[in-house]
Amino acid sequence: MISSPLEPEHVLRIGAVEVVDEVLYDPALLPPVRYPNDHGGDPNFTRDARQEARWNRMLERANVLFGYPKESSEELARALASAPRAHFVQGTSAGMGAHVRRAQLPQATLDRVAFASAAGVHAGMLAEFAFHGLLSLRKDAARLARMRAERAWLHYPMGELDGSTIAIVGMGQIGTAIATRARAFGMRVIGVARTNAPHPAADLTFATTDIVAAFAQSDAVAITLPMTDKTRGLVDATALAALRPSAIVVNVGRGTVLDQRALTAMLLDGRLAGAVLDVFDPEPLPPDDPLWTLPNVVMSPHTAALSIHENARITALFCDNLRRRAAGKPLRNRVNLEEFY
Repeated sequence: MISSPLEPEHVLRIGAVEVVDEVLYDPALLPPVRYPNDHGGDPNFTRDARQEARWNRMLERANVLFGYPKESSEELARALASAPRAHFVQGTSAGMGAHVRRAQLPQATLDRVAFASAAGVHAGMLAEFAFHGLLSLRKDAARLARMRAERAWLHYPMGELDGSTIAIVGMGQIGTAIATRARAFGMRVIGVARTNAPHPAADLTFATTDIVAAFAQSDAVAITLPMTDKTRGLVDATALAALRPSAIVVNVGRGTVLDQRALTAMLLDGRLAGAVLDVFDPEPLPPDDPLWTLPNVVMSPHTAALSIHENARITALFCDNLRRRAAGKPLRNRVNLEEFY
């Protein structure tokens, strides 16, 4: 059952998978999309009684769910309560683990259903955004814009990435994508992971327990971690204080991993050169938050991962997982139900 808005060509692609007997999909029962590849849809959408009855009949028959309405934990819990045959849910976001946690599903449901996130689908887009920000700040794009507006023909030495060091906190698919691009720019890569085991995309690896030592060597840091009990507040004021004043902080993971208050204070005081942020704590970022107006901040309202190709990539992942599930093979991106990532 397709329970998240999806384009017809991708629905057909799912139906063509040899292990699929039938696809249940009725776009009229799902929220209208607000932009391409919108998995949440219009938050004000509701179904009338007749539509709700049809929706529940579809859920009763479903063995597998692609997405869940409004991409919310409440809708996930509601859908699974009405889908007694469902044994697998493919999420459309990398952060599906947090949705499963917040859904507070009964243990019987957790035992019955396997969950897979869309981790990795957004890695390339987030890596590109990280370097969009790093280059903008190192080259002082704001200064160039002012000079152009003033028709000022002035010279200044630009910063560069070549020869600098980036510490990447979280060496999963997003971290690896950033590391690959960093090496192409001639950067030295320090990986920060659970252990200091060597990583093929890093020149050196530190355990998260040694994050201060890793930051002390770095000209930039990129945070890519999901939110779990172990990652919450990991990049704290002590870790940030280890950075040089010329350093740039990138966060494309989750806002709660970073001490945003400490980061903001350091940006205001000139103790950091800048920040590149796609995620915040809280979200949406309050209108009076100083991050909106700081000139040394490049920011996105948690939209840097979105691509017109996103649903095609998630569909490809889902089709692979359908075959894996049918063959009894491990799912790609299966959600860890102990740490919920």
